[in-house]
Order: sequence, then C-alpha cells, then structure tokens
Amino acid sequence: MRPSPETVILRVLVSNENEFVSGSTLAEKLGMSRVAIWQHMEKLRDQGFEFEAVRARGYRLTKRPSAPHPDLIRAYLPAKHPPFGLEYVSHIDSTNDEAARLLAAGRSTPLVVIARRQTKGRGRFGRTWHSEANGNLYISFAFRPLLAPVRMQTFTLWMGVHICDFIAAFTGTSPGIKWPNDILFDQRKAGGILTEARMDADHIRDIVLGLGLNLNSDPAHWPEDLVRRATSIVEQAGAPVDTNKFTAALITRVLSAYEQFVAEPCPDVFADLWQKYDLLRGRTVAILNGEERIAGSVSGVDAEGSLILRDAAGKTLRFRAGEVTIEKSDK
Repeated sequence: MRPSPETVILRVLVSNENEFVSGSTLAEKLGMSRVAIWQHMEKLRDQGFEFEAVRARGYRLTKRPSAPHPDLIRAYLPAKHPPFGLEYVSHIDSTNDEAARLLAAGRSTPLVVIARRQTKGRGRFGRTWHSEANGNLYISFAFRPLLAPVRMQTFTLWMGVHICDFIAAFTGTSPGIKWPNDILFDQRKAGGILTEARMDADHIRDIVLGLGLNLNSDPAHWPEDLVRRATSIVEQAGAPVDTNKFTAALITRVLSAYEQFVAEPCPDVFADLWQKYDLLRGRTVAILNGEERIAGSVSGVDAEGSLILRDAAGKTLRFRAGEVTIEKSDK
C-alpha cells in the first residue's frame, strides 16, 4: 500500500532529526507542489505536530504527539518494511475484538490494531485489563496462518519471549515472562498477552495476539489495588519512552517473529529465549488447574510449551494451561 503524504513528510523529517528540510525536497519526494505540501503539514499541525519554518532553509519537526499516531508509526518503520494493515482508533471496546471483526469482514493480514483507550480490555479468563488513555499501549496483531492446530501450543510463549527480548533491547530494562503470558519486573506486572484463535478441524483459520503494556503511565493515577502489584516501562527505565518509535519497532519485531514461527519450528531459539526470560524456573509455585491446586518446583517448559512441575512427592507433572502463583515462601 502506498504511504500517505503525511507519512512521507514525517519519514523525511524524522530521518533528518534537528535539521531543516527544504520544501522543494519534500515536493520532489511526493511529486506535488509546495503549496500542497504546506496543506498536508497544516493537517499534521491539527493533529498535534509542530514545525519550525525558516525561509530559504525549509522545515524542521519540533513537536510530535505522545499518543500513538499511525502516520508517525509508519514513518519510523524501515523503508522496505513488509506490508501490513494498520488501524488506529482513539477509543474501542477491545483491540482484540476489533481485530476479530475486521478479520470477519475480510480484511487482509497481517493486520495491526492500536487504541489509545479500551473500554472492555481483558486478559485471560475474561479478567478486566485496566485500559485508560494514560500513556499505555493497547495493540493487537491479526493473522491467518493456515497451520495445524497443534502448532498453536507454543505460539503465545514464542511471541512472549520475543516481546520480552524486544523490550529489553529497546529500553535497557530487564523484563521476564511468567508462564504463560505475563510480562513482569521483579514480580510486578507490566504487561499481558492474550491470544485468541478460530480453528477448523485441520487448521487454524485466524489468530489474534493482543498485548496490553504499561508504557508511560503514572502509577499515581492507577487504581489503588494495582499500585502494589503493577509497574510500567517508564518506571523501570527511569525515563519516558517514545510511544511511536517503540510501537514501530515492536511491530517490526512481532511480524518478524510471526514469520519465523510460521516458516518452521525453531526449538533451539525458543529454548534459549525462554531460559533467558523465564521467571519461574526453580521457583516454588502453585498452579490452579480447574478446581485442583497443585504445588511444586518449576523445571521449565517442554517443547510443546507445557509447564514442567515437580511436586512434593518428586513426581514430574506437565500442564498446558492453568493459573500460576509464586508461593509466599519463595518470594
């Protein structure tokens, strides 16, 4: 899909950070008049951008929105990034639900849906995910992988460790993953992953991977019950994160990880990344499996993504699903 004029303008300006770009250069890039360029820049001004204009020198970007902005996200992508659909909405019930609706309407994939605020954000087991317009990131990725259902068993774990690896590299922080889908710092939750799929008997029809991440939100504005058990990237990094630059780089990493997953199993890559970011290995935990609560020591995960637990009797158990809590004696 051809980029919008606003995306092209922003791409040129952010790639020449702190430098002036002449109106003629922008006009040549877009194949339009300098008056038309000015009109598109006025549109960007209405959306929260500011530019310094100096006669005979050109334009320089001096302010950009802190909230996600689709043209700015695309401007930060590599020039030859593989194509994907991008939908941004200010308020939505759930980015996962919107992605599912777009899939049902026949939209092509990969598809990315981003919202500034969710009114019905959720995690596993239908739990509410606090999703105010407070600097956090709410994003969903939709795919049509046409894979056998058995391949789904490790999808969330594979994507989770790649997201952790990305966060660590981009922000210089030390996240970890709590099986199967929570991103934590020192046992305080910063993000969660929710995977939802529609399957036929012999293949996965489509799949939506949702990520809610506490990015730049101030804990002082969180509900009181969240403050003790949650954290944010800005708190861990000690400085705000550029939301649009972060989101562009995250999209690149997630789409690349998805392509790797679909192309062929990568057990060695998965094992190395899981060992690097696994927060449960060697810990004493309790897992709620249905109505049964089982305690034991975690040995890691197997090739199918099952949690390996050694119980008090020394028996090795494997769980494909369940709710895990770290025992108080091991905190």
